[in-house]
Amino acid sequence: MATKEKAEKNMVSFEFKVSAEEFEAAVAKAYKKNVGKINIQGFRKGKAPRAIIERYYGKEVFYEDAVNIVLPDAYDKAIEEQNIEAVAQPEIDVKEISAETGVVFTAKVAVKPEFELGQYKGVKVKKVTHKTTEKEINAEIDRIRERNARLINVEDRAAQKDDTVVIDYEGFVDGVAFAGGKAEGHELKLGSGQFIPGFEDQLVGANIGDDVTVKVTFPEVYHSEELKGKDAEFKVKVHAIKAQELPELDDEFAKDVSEFDTFEDFKADITKKLKENNKKRSQQEFEKNVLDAVAEATEIDIPQAMIDTNVENSIRDFAMQMQYQGIDLNQYMKMTGMTVDALKAQFLPEAEGKVKMSLILEKVAKVENIEVSDEEVEAEYKNIAETNKMELDDVKKYLKAEDLKENKLVEKTVKFLVDNADTSK
Repeated sequence: MATKEKAEKNMVSFEFKVSAEEFEAAVAKAYKKNVGKINIQGFRKGKAPRAIIERYYGKEVFYEDAVNIVLPDAYDKAIEEQNIEAVAQPEIDVKEISAETGVVFTAKVAVKPEFELGQYKGVKVKKVTHKTTEKEINAEIDRIRERNARLINVEDRAAQKDDTVVIDYEGFVDGVAFAGGKAEGHELKLGSGQFIPGFEDQLVGANIGDDVTVKVTFPEVYHSEELKGKDAEFKVKVHAIKAQELPELDDEFAKDVSEFDTFEDFKADITKKLKENNKKRSQQEFEKNVLDAVAEATEIDIPQAMIDTNVENSIRDFAMQMQYQGIDLNQYMKMTGMTVDALKAQFLPEAEGKVKMSLILEKVAKVENIEVSDEEVEAEYKNIAETNKMELDDVKKYLKAEDLKENKLVEKTVKFLVDNADTSK
Protein backbone atom coordinates (compact mmCIF):
# COMPACT_ATOMS: atom_id res chain seq x y z
CA MET A 1 0.00 0.00 0.00
CA ALA A 2 1.28 3.48 -0.94
CA THR A 3 0.48 6.80 0.71
CA LYS A 4 1.29 10.03 -1.10
CA GLU A 5 2.51 12.56 1.43
CA LYS A 6 3.16 15.74 -0.53
CA ALA A 7 3.76 17.16 -3.96
CA GLU A 8 6.08 19.99 -4.94
CA LYS A 9 7.30 21.47 -8.21
CA ASN A 10 7.68 18.49 -10.58
CA MET A 11 8.47 16.24 -7.58
CA VAL A 12 6.33 13.81 -5.60
CA SER A 13 7.14 12.41 -2.16
CA PHE A 14 5.29 9.36 -0.87
CA GLU A 15 5.47 6.40 1.50
CA PHE A 16 4.86 2.76 0.66
CA LYS A 17 4.94 -0.37 2.76
CA VAL A 18 5.94 -4.02 2.50
CA SER A 19 4.03 -6.32 4.89
CA ALA A 20 5.70 -8.43 7.57
CA GLU A 21 4.80 -11.59 5.61
CA GLU A 22 6.38 -10.32 2.36
CA PHE A 23 9.45 -9.15 4.23
CA GLU A 24 9.82 -12.51 6.01
CA ALA A 25 9.72 -14.30 2.63
CA ALA A 26 12.44 -11.96 1.34
CA VAL A 27 14.62 -12.56 4.43
CA ALA A 28 14.28 -16.32 3.81
CA LYS A 29 15.44 -15.80 0.22
CA ALA A 30 18.34 -13.65 1.43
CA TYR A 31 19.37 -16.43 3.85
CA LYS A 32 19.39 -19.03 1.03
CA LYS A 33 21.39 -16.67 -1.17
CA ASN A 34 24.09 -16.00 1.47
CA VAL A 35 24.28 -19.12 3.63
CA GLY A 36 26.89 -20.72 1.39
CA LYS A 37 29.36 -17.91 2.14
CA ILE A 38 28.98 -18.01 5.96
CA ASN A 39 31.25 -19.89 8.37
CA ILE A 40 29.91 -20.71 11.84
CA GLN A 41 31.97 -22.80 14.26
CA GLY A 42 30.49 -26.26 14.69
CA PHE A 43 28.76 -26.27 11.30
CA ARG A 44 30.04 -27.13 7.86
CA LYS A 45 30.33 -24.08 5.55
CA GLY A 46 26.93 -23.31 4.10
CA LYS A 47 25.03 -25.55 6.51
CA ALA A 48 24.41 -23.23 9.46
CA PRO A 49 20.68 -22.76 10.26
CA ARG A 50 19.27 -19.28 9.83
CA ALA A 51 18.43 -18.94 13.55
CA ILE A 52 22.04 -19.68 14.51
CA ILE A 53 23.41 -17.16 11.99
CA GLU A 54 20.98 -14.48 13.23
CA ARG A 55 21.93 -15.19 16.87
CA TYR A 56 25.61 -14.98 15.97
CA TYR A 57 25.50 -11.86 13.71
CA GLY A 58 22.24 -10.23 14.76
CA LYS A 59 18.74 -10.69 13.35
CA GLU A 60 19.31 -7.81 10.88
CA VAL A 61 22.10 -9.70 9.08
CA PHE A 62 19.91 -10.46 6.05
CA TYR A 63 17.85 -7.25 6.08
CA GLU A 64 19.86 -5.36 3.44
CA ASP A 65 19.58 -8.14 0.87
CA ALA A 66 15.92 -8.68 1.77
CA VAL A 67 15.18 -4.99 1.20
CA ASN A 68 16.85 -5.18 -2.22
CA ILE A 69 14.68 -8.19 -3.04
CA VAL A 70 11.32 -6.58 -2.14
CA LEU A 71 12.03 -2.98 -3.19
CA PRO A 72 11.73 -3.09 -7.03
CA ASP A 73 8.28 -4.72 -7.12
CA ALA A 74 7.02 -2.72 -4.13
CA TYR A 75 8.10 0.56 -5.74
CA ASP A 76 6.54 -0.32 -9.13
CA LYS A 77 3.29 -1.29 -7.40
CA ALA A 78 3.29 1.93 -5.35
CA ILE A 79 3.68 4.30 -8.34
CA GLU A 80 1.03 2.34 -10.23
CA GLU A 81 -1.41 2.63 -7.29
CA GLN A 82 -0.80 6.36 -7.00
CA ASN A 83 -0.82 6.90 -10.79
CA ILE A 84 2.63 8.53 -10.55
CA GLU A 85 4.42 9.09 -13.89
CA ALA A 86 8.02 8.94 -12.74
CA VAL A 87 10.62 10.35 -15.15
CA ALA A 88 13.81 9.57 -13.25
CA GLN A 89 15.33 7.20 -10.75
CA PRO A 90 13.78 7.81 -7.29
CA GLU A 91 15.51 8.69 -4.02
CA ILE A 92 14.40 5.94 -1.61
CA ASP A 93 15.05 5.58 2.11
CA VAL A 94 13.98 2.98 4.67
CA LYS A 95 11.85 4.73 7.28
CA GLU A 96 10.99 1.73 9.46
CA ILE A 97 12.01 -1.90 9.37
CA SER A 98 11.21 -4.86 11.62
CA ALA A 99 10.22 -8.50 11.43
CA GLU A 100 6.94 -7.70 13.19
CA THR A 101 5.70 -4.79 11.01
CA GLY A 102 7.60 -5.17 7.74
CA VAL A 103 9.24 -2.23 5.94
CA VAL A 104 8.10 1.36 5.40
CA PHE A 105 9.87 3.21 2.58
CA THR A 106 9.91 6.91 1.74
CA ALA A 107 10.43 7.92 -1.89
CA LYS A 108 10.95 11.15 -3.76
CA VAL A 109 10.85 11.18 -7.54
CA ALA A 110 10.62 13.64 -10.46
CA VAL A 111 7.35 13.38 -12.38
CA LYS A 112 5.97 14.63 -15.66
CA PRO A 113 5.10 18.31 -15.32
CA GLU A 114 1.54 19.58 -15.31
CA PHE A 115 0.94 22.32 -17.89
CA GLU A 116 -1.72 23.97 -20.02
CA LEU A 117 -1.50 23.69 -23.79
CA GLY A 118 -1.11 26.95 -25.65
CA GLN A 119 -2.59 27.37 -29.13
CA TYR A 120 -2.04 24.19 -31.11
CA LYS A 121 -4.87 24.32 -33.66
CA GLY A 122 -4.81 27.00 -36.29
CA VAL A 123 -1.25 28.21 -35.69
CA LYS A 124 -0.24 30.57 -38.49
CA VAL A 125 2.59 29.10 -40.55
CA LYS A 126 3.71 29.89 -44.10
CA LYS A 127 3.62 27.03 -46.59
CA VAL A 128 7.14 25.96 -47.59
CA THR A 129 7.88 25.25 -51.26
CA HIS A 130 11.26 24.25 -52.66
CA LYS A 131 11.14 24.48 -56.46
CA THR A 132 13.39 22.34 -58.62
CA THR A 133 15.48 24.61 -60.87
CA GLU A 134 17.52 23.91 -63.98
CA LYS A 135 20.59 25.02 -62.02
CA GLU A 136 19.93 22.35 -59.35
CA ILE A 137 19.39 19.67 -62.01
CA ASN A 138 22.63 20.56 -63.79
CA ALA A 139 24.53 20.65 -60.48
CA GLU A 140 23.37 17.10 -59.68
CA ILE A 141 24.40 15.90 -63.14
CA ASP A 142 27.79 17.59 -62.67
CA ARG A 143 28.26 15.75 -59.34
CA ILE A 144 27.62 12.42 -61.08
CA ARG A 145 29.91 13.49 -63.93
CA GLU A 146 32.74 14.30 -61.49
CA ARG A 147 32.33 10.95 -59.72
CA ASN A 148 32.85 9.26 -63.08
CA ALA A 149 35.76 11.40 -64.22
CA ARG A 150 39.15 9.83 -64.91
CA LEU A 151 42.60 11.13 -64.04
CA ILE A 152 45.10 11.76 -66.84
CA ASN A 153 48.79 12.52 -66.41
CA VAL A 154 49.81 16.13 -67.05
CA GLU A 155 53.44 16.86 -67.95
CA ASP A 156 53.38 20.25 -69.68
CA ARG A 157 52.29 22.53 -66.83
CA ALA A 158 52.44 23.19 -63.10
CA ALA A 159 49.91 21.82 -60.60
CA GLN A 160 46.60 23.66 -60.33
CA LYS A 161 43.74 23.58 -57.86
CA ASP A 162 41.61 20.41 -58.30
CA ASP A 163 44.61 18.53 -59.75
CA THR A 164 45.78 15.38 -58.00
CA VAL A 165 49.49 15.29 -57.20
CA VAL A 166 51.51 12.20 -56.35
CA ILE A 167 53.98 13.11 -53.60
CA ASP A 168 56.47 11.87 -51.02
CA TYR A 169 56.53 13.92 -47.84
CA GLU A 170 58.07 14.03 -44.38
CA GLY A 171 57.12 16.41 -41.56
CA PHE A 172 59.40 18.05 -38.98
CA VAL A 173 58.76 20.07 -35.80
CA ASP A 174 61.79 22.04 -34.54
CA GLY A 175 63.88 20.10 -37.06
CA VAL A 176 62.85 16.71 -35.67
CA ALA A 177 60.75 14.25 -37.71
CA PHE A 178 57.54 13.25 -35.94
CA ALA A 179 55.63 9.95 -35.95
CA GLY A 180 52.97 9.58 -38.66
CA GLY A 181 54.36 12.52 -40.66
CA LYS A 182 55.92 10.54 -43.51
CA ALA A 183 54.50 8.90 -46.66
CA GLU A 184 55.58 7.90 -50.17
CA GLY A 185 53.53 7.89 -53.37
CA HIS A 186 50.58 9.62 -51.69
CA GLU A 187 47.83 10.93 -53.99
CA LEU A 188 46.48 14.31 -52.85
CA LYS A 189 43.75 16.32 -54.55
CA LEU A 190 44.63 20.01 -54.22
CA GLY A 191 41.75 21.92 -52.67
CA SER A 192 40.15 18.83 -51.12
CA GLY A 193 40.97 19.92 -47.54
CA GLN A 194 42.43 16.47 -46.87
CA PHE A 195 45.57 17.89 -45.27
CA ILE A 196 46.27 20.60 -42.66
CA PRO A 197 45.03 24.08 -43.73
CA GLY A 198 47.65 25.75 -45.96
CA PHE A 199 49.41 22.55 -47.01
CA GLU A 200 47.65 22.01 -50.33
CA ASP A 201 47.75 25.71 -51.32
CA GLN A 202 51.56 25.66 -51.21
CA LEU A 203 51.71 22.88 -53.81
CA VAL A 204 49.73 24.85 -56.38
CA GLY A 205 52.30 25.96 -58.99
CA ALA A 206 54.70 23.09 -58.32
CA ASN A 207 56.10 21.12 -61.26
CA ILE A 208 56.95 17.43 -61.62
CA GLY A 209 60.29 16.78 -59.92
CA ASP A 210 60.09 19.85 -57.67
CA ASP A 211 61.17 19.72 -54.04
CA VAL A 212 58.84 21.97 -52.04
CA THR A 213 59.15 23.05 -48.42
CA VAL A 214 55.65 23.44 -47.02
CA LYS A 215 55.27 25.45 -43.80
CA VAL A 216 52.11 25.01 -41.74
CA THR A 217 50.78 25.34 -38.20
CA PHE A 218 48.85 22.45 -36.70
CA PRO A 219 45.34 23.37 -35.44
CA GLU A 220 44.79 23.89 -31.70
CA VAL A 221 42.19 21.12 -31.88
CA TYR A 222 44.08 18.11 -33.22
CA HIS A 223 44.11 14.39 -32.46
CA SER A 224 47.81 14.38 -31.52
CA GLU A 225 48.55 16.18 -28.24
CA GLU A 226 52.23 16.60 -29.21
CA LEU A 227 51.38 18.47 -32.43
CA LYS A 228 48.54 20.77 -31.30
CA GLY A 229 49.30 24.37 -32.30
CA LYS A 230 52.88 23.52 -33.36
CA ASP A 231 54.67 25.05 -36.37
CA ALA A 232 55.89 22.38 -38.80
CA GLU A 233 57.81 22.01 -42.05
CA PHE A 234 57.16 19.32 -44.62
CA LYS A 235 59.74 18.30 -47.20
CA VAL A 236 57.66 17.39 -50.28
CA LYS A 237 58.75 15.73 -53.54
CA VAL A 238 56.32 16.03 -56.48
CA HIS A 239 56.39 12.90 -58.67
CA ALA A 240 53.33 13.35 -60.86
CA ILE A 241 50.44 15.70 -61.65
CA LYS A 242 47.08 14.35 -62.73
CA ALA A 243 44.14 16.34 -64.06
CA GLN A 244 40.51 15.36 -63.96
CA GLU A 245 39.01 14.53 -67.37
CA LEU A 246 35.23 14.77 -67.36
CA PRO A 247 33.13 12.50 -69.61
CA GLU A 248 30.97 14.02 -72.34
CA LEU A 249 27.30 14.48 -71.43
CA ASP A 250 25.84 12.20 -74.08
CA ASP A 251 23.96 8.93 -74.48
CA GLU A 252 27.09 6.90 -73.74
CA PHE A 253 27.49 8.73 -70.43
CA ALA A 254 23.85 7.95 -69.55
CA LYS A 255 24.39 4.24 -70.32
CA ASP A 256 27.54 4.14 -68.17
CA VAL A 257 26.05 5.78 -65.06
CA SER A 258 22.38 4.68 -65.17
CA GLU A 259 19.87 2.18 -66.51
CA PHE A 260 18.84 4.62 -69.28
CA ASP A 261 19.90 4.49 -72.93
CA THR A 262 19.65 8.21 -73.65
CA PHE A 263 20.91 11.31 -71.88
CA GLU A 264 17.44 12.82 -72.21
CA ASP A 265 15.84 9.97 -70.23
CA PHE A 266 18.66 10.07 -67.67
CA LYS A 267 18.13 13.82 -67.12
CA ALA A 268 14.34 13.34 -66.87
CA ASP A 269 14.89 10.74 -64.11
CA ILE A 270 17.25 13.09 -62.23
CA THR A 271 14.62 15.84 -62.51
CA LYS A 272 11.87 13.54 -61.22
CA LYS A 273 13.94 12.44 -58.21
CA LEU A 274 14.92 16.01 -57.32
CA LYS A 275 11.28 17.09 -57.49
CA GLU A 276 10.29 14.24 -55.16
CA ASN A 277 13.10 15.16 -52.75
CA ASN A 278 12.17 18.84 -52.79
CA LYS A 279 8.52 17.98 -52.16
CA LYS A 280 9.53 15.83 -49.19
CA ARG A 281 11.93 18.52 -47.95
CA SER A 282 9.20 21.17 -48.23
CA GLN A 283 6.79 19.01 -46.22
CA GLN A 284 9.41 18.28 -43.54
CA GLU A 285 10.27 21.97 -43.15
CA PHE A 286 6.59 22.89 -43.00
CA GLU A 287 6.00 20.26 -40.30
CA LYS A 288 8.98 21.58 -38.33
CA ASN A 289 7.67 25.16 -38.56
CA VAL A 290 4.24 24.04 -37.33
CA LEU A 291 5.74 22.15 -34.39
CA ASP A 292 8.02 25.10 -33.55
CA ALA A 293 5.00 27.43 -33.51
CA VAL A 294 3.05 25.04 -31.26
CA ALA A 295 6.02 24.67 -28.91
CA GLU A 296 6.50 28.44 -28.72
CA ALA A 297 2.86 28.89 -27.69
CA THR A 298 3.20 26.49 -24.73
CA GLU A 299 5.14 27.08 -21.52
CA ILE A 300 6.39 24.00 -19.66
CA ASP A 301 8.60 23.84 -16.59
CA ILE A 302 10.51 20.70 -17.56
CA PRO A 303 12.18 18.65 -14.81
CA GLN A 304 15.94 18.63 -15.28
CA ALA A 305 15.89 14.85 -14.87
CA MET A 306 13.92 14.48 -18.12
CA ILE A 307 16.42 16.64 -20.02
CA ASP A 308 19.37 14.79 -18.50
CA THR A 309 17.88 11.44 -19.53
CA ASN A 310 17.41 12.66 -23.10
CA VAL A 311 21.01 13.91 -23.20
CA GLU A 312 22.28 10.53 -21.98
CA ASN A 313 20.20 8.76 -24.64
CA SER A 314 21.59 11.08 -27.34
CA ILE A 315 25.16 10.39 -26.21
CA ARG A 316 24.47 6.64 -26.26
CA ASP A 317 23.06 6.90 -29.82
CA PHE A 318 26.06 9.00 -30.87
CA ALA A 319 28.44 6.42 -29.40
CA MET A 320 26.70 3.69 -31.42
CA GLN A 321 27.08 5.74 -34.62
CA MET A 322 30.78 6.13 -33.88
CA GLN A 323 31.08 2.38 -33.31
CA TYR A 324 29.55 1.69 -36.74
CA GLN A 325 32.43 3.78 -38.15
CA GLY A 326 34.93 1.77 -36.12
CA ILE A 327 35.61 4.55 -33.62
CA ASP A 328 35.24 4.15 -29.87
CA LEU A 329 33.64 7.15 -28.09
CA ASN A 330 36.70 7.62 -25.85
CA GLN A 331 38.87 7.52 -28.97
CA TYR A 332 36.70 10.18 -30.61
CA MET A 333 36.92 12.42 -27.55
CA LYS A 334 40.71 12.16 -27.49
CA MET A 335 40.92 12.93 -31.20
CA THR A 336 38.71 16.02 -30.92
CA GLY A 337 39.80 17.18 -27.47
CA MET A 338 36.16 16.91 -26.36
CA THR A 339 35.26 16.45 -22.68
CA VAL A 340 32.20 14.65 -21.29
CA ASP A 341 30.76 17.97 -20.08
CA ALA A 342 31.32 19.58 -23.50
CA LEU A 343 29.61 16.64 -25.21
CA LYS A 344 26.62 16.95 -22.86
CA ALA A 345 26.47 20.71 -23.47
CA GLN A 346 26.40 20.02 -27.21
CA PHE A 347 23.26 17.87 -26.92
CA LEU A 348 21.53 20.00 -24.24
CA PRO A 349 19.60 22.56 -26.39
CA GLU A 350 18.26 19.83 -28.67
CA ALA A 351 17.31 17.70 -25.65
CA GLU A 352 15.21 20.49 -24.13
CA GLY A 353 13.32 20.90 -27.41
CA LYS A 354 12.77 17.16 -27.84
CA VAL A 355 11.41 16.69 -24.32
CA LYS A 356 9.10 19.70 -24.62
CA MET A 357 7.73 18.53 -27.98
CA SER A 358 7.23 14.99 -26.66
CA LEU A 359 5.18 16.30 -23.72
CA ILE A 360 3.10 18.53 -26.00
CA LEU A 361 2.36 15.76 -28.51
CA GLU A 362 1.40 13.39 -25.71
CA LYS A 363 -1.06 15.93 -24.28
CA VAL A 364 -2.53 16.89 -27.68
CA ALA A 365 -3.15 13.19 -28.42
CA LYS A 366 -4.91 12.86 -25.07
CA VAL A 367 -7.03 16.01 -25.45
CA GLU A 368 -8.02 15.21 -29.05
CA ASN A 369 -8.57 11.47 -28.39
CA ILE A 370 -6.02 10.47 -31.03
CA GLU A 371 -5.44 6.74 -30.78
CA VAL A 372 -3.75 3.94 -32.67
CA SER A 373 -5.70 0.74 -33.27
CA ASP A 374 -4.29 -2.79 -33.31
CA GLU A 375 -5.19 -2.90 -37.02
CA GLU A 376 -3.00 0.16 -37.67
CA VAL A 377 -0.10 -1.46 -35.80
CA GLU A 378 -0.51 -4.64 -37.87
CA ALA A 379 -0.60 -2.59 -41.09
CA GLU A 380 2.60 -0.82 -40.01
CA TYR A 381 4.28 -4.18 -39.36
CA LYS A 382 3.33 -5.32 -42.90
CA ASN A 383 4.57 -2.07 -44.43
CA ILE A 384 7.96 -2.38 -42.68
CA ALA A 385 8.25 -6.03 -43.79
CA GLU A 386 7.48 -5.18 -47.43
CA THR A 387 9.76 -2.12 -47.50
CA ASN A 388 12.70 -4.04 -46.04
CA LYS A 389 11.90 -7.33 -47.84
CA MET A 390 11.65 -9.19 -44.52
CA GLU A 391 9.36 -11.86 -43.16
CA LEU A 392 6.52 -10.42 -41.07
CA ASP A 393 7.34 -12.70 -38.11
CA ASP A 394 10.97 -11.53 -38.15
CA VAL A 395 9.89 -7.87 -38.03
CA LYS A 396 7.67 -8.66 -35.04
CA LYS A 397 10.62 -10.25 -33.25
CA TYR A 398 12.74 -7.11 -33.60
CA LEU A 399 10.09 -4.43 -33.11
CA LYS A 400 7.85 -4.32 -30.04
CA ALA A 401 4.18 -3.56 -30.69
CA GLU A 402 4.21 -0.90 -27.92
CA ASP A 403 7.11 0.96 -29.57
CA LEU A 404 5.46 0.80 -32.97
CA LYS A 405 2.19 2.03 -31.48
CA GLU A 406 3.97 4.93 -29.74
CA ASN A 407 5.73 5.97 -32.96
CA LYS A 408 2.49 5.77 -34.93
CA LEU A 409 0.71 7.89 -32.31
CA VAL A 410 3.38 10.60 -32.64
CA GLU A 411 3.03 10.46 -36.43
CA LYS A 412 -0.77 10.81 -36.27
CA THR A 413 -0.58 13.65 -33.76
CA VAL A 414 1.94 15.57 -35.88
CA LYS A 415 -0.33 15.09 -38.90
CA PHE A 416 -3.26 16.42 -36.87
CA LEU A 417 -1.31 19.59 -35.98
CA VAL A 418 -0.12 20.07 -39.57
CA ASP A 419 -3.59 19.52 -41.04
CA ASN A 420 -5.01 22.09 -38.61
CA ALA A 421 -2.36 24.77 -39.22
CA ASP A 422 -3.43 28.08 -40.75
CA THR A 423 -1.48 28.68 -43.98
CA SER A 424 -3.54 31.69 -45.12
CA LYS A 425 -1.60 34.95 -45.54
